[in-house]
Amino acid sequence: MIQMTPEKKGKCIVIILDGFGIGCMDDVSEVRPRDIHSNTALNIIKRNPSIELPNLENLGLMNAIGCEYKHHKFSLTANWGTANLAHVGADSFLGHQEIIGTLPKPPLIEPFRNKIDIIEKNLKNAGYGVRRVGKQLDPKILVINECVTVGDNLETDYGQVYNVTACLDLISFEDLKKLASIVRGSVQVSRVITFGGENITLQDLLNARKVKNNAIAGIDAPLSGVYKKGYKVIHLGYGIDKNVQIPTILDKSSIDVCLIGKAADIIQTDSKKIIYGVDSDYLFDQLNLESTKMDTGLIILNIQETDLAGHSQDVQWYSELLQLADKRIGTLIAQLRSDDILIIMADHGNDPTIGHSNHTREKVPLLAYKKGVEGKHLGTRATLSDVGATVAEYFNVEPPQNGVSFLSQLF
Repeated sequence: MIQMTPEKKGKCIVIILDGFGIGCMDDVSEVRPRDIHSNTALNIIKRNPSIELPNLENLGLMNAIGCEYKHHKFSLTANWGTANLAHVGADSFLGHQEIIGTLPKPPLIEPFRNKIDIIEKNLKNAGYGVRRVGKQLDPKILVINECVTVGDNLETDYGQVYNVTACLDLISFEDLKKLASIVRGSVQVSRVITFGGENITLQDLLNARKVKNNAIAGIDAPLSGVYKKGYKVIHLGYGIDKNVQIPTILDKSSIDVCLIGKAADIIQTDSKKIIYGVDSDYLFDQLNLESTKMDTGLIILNIQETDLAGHSQDVQWYSELLQLADKRIGTLIAQLRSDDILIIMADHGNDPTIGHSNHTREKVPLLAYKKGVEGKHLGTRATLSDVGATVAEYFNVEPPQNGVSFLSQLF
């Protein structure tokens, strides 16, 4: 292996507008026919043509979408491209693992009801009290020690994610993670999301239990109130090695890494610069603060509320969030130094107009900014991991497991 000497350059900032796709992948007719005609960005603009996104459009949003619409025009000065999803499905966790340089293993697709027996057995063998909840013909969830539920995730693709949801007044987060590790070790689905909040009861969780299509059952997390106070979360992924991802590579090279928003929930790093939160305005405040303080390093910000608006099938809310992001991105650009690089992208689609409330399998925009650099075409990238590879080349550290850098195309 060639020994690389890290370079102290400026900052590389990656902003992930969660669920902001730009058109369905070529394979959706075979793998996800319900996503045919999805195009999150364009369909929002068509539904709300008065939306104003001057900074994103100057950076090449319409170029990446591939068409103009009314006053929303191509940019001649933008540095832009598009990126395909290399992971299976359309998942935030897998999408982020891909962005930072991993090609995730294809997980098993199994609704919770298929694994409930083995999970129940393993939890009981570990000494936990376990009972099932659900009507006779419904898929069931598990209640553990009368303060934790385990069931399907209701927001992502069926059978890819299980949720472990807790009342954190009744169980510590450390003990919750021990419980969740048993669930994680019992299954091969993509993720076991483990989270909880304070000031909620088991009854609050059970009041938010829902069944979808007689196939999956779980807790509607927003309805349960789990996010309102003392929220903590960890995403336990399948087949993920943090050591081949760019944040850990930078950690080992003593280059600063800062994760903000949902990125802090689902990306592993040894950095202490971890900022949790959901409110978009707050997260952009933190980004501006960290960007001002940091001379050299990587900052990754995930704006989750766009994804939440997609799940809610709320075009107006999504539009308002995009306009907020656009304004805050403009403020950020004015603060960047000559060596800094800004990349704006997404992790998948979440088209609020498509007729269902799940993620959509879409390619994503790749918009890049560096002072004095204009009119560069980054092409159609085969994987989101090209971003992680580009960050590695920028700092002259070893590349992550997956991806091809496009840094040379910015110079």
